Amino acid sequence: MAKHTFKLSENNEFITLDKLLKILRLVGSGGEAHLVISEGMVSVNGEVELQKRKKMRAGDIAEFNGETIEVEA
Repeated sequence: MAKHTFKLSENNEFITLDKLLKILRLVGSGGEAHLVISEGMVSVNGEVELQKRKKMRAGDIAEFNGETIEVEA
C-alpha cells in the first residue's frame, strides 16, 4: 500500500476529493475521479465517501485502490 502526502497551500484550507485524486494522478481524469467516488471506491477517514466534491482538510485521510492519501496543512 503506497502512502501519499498532499500539502495544502497557504491560501487554501481545503481541496476537493475529485481534484486530489486527479492531482496525485491516481485517476486519469476528473470524470474518472467522479466515477470511482460515486461507485463507492474511495473512503475518507475510514468511511465510504460518495461526495465528489468533498472538502478535504488538513488531517483527513483518503484511501483508494490500495493508496493512502494524507492531507496536511
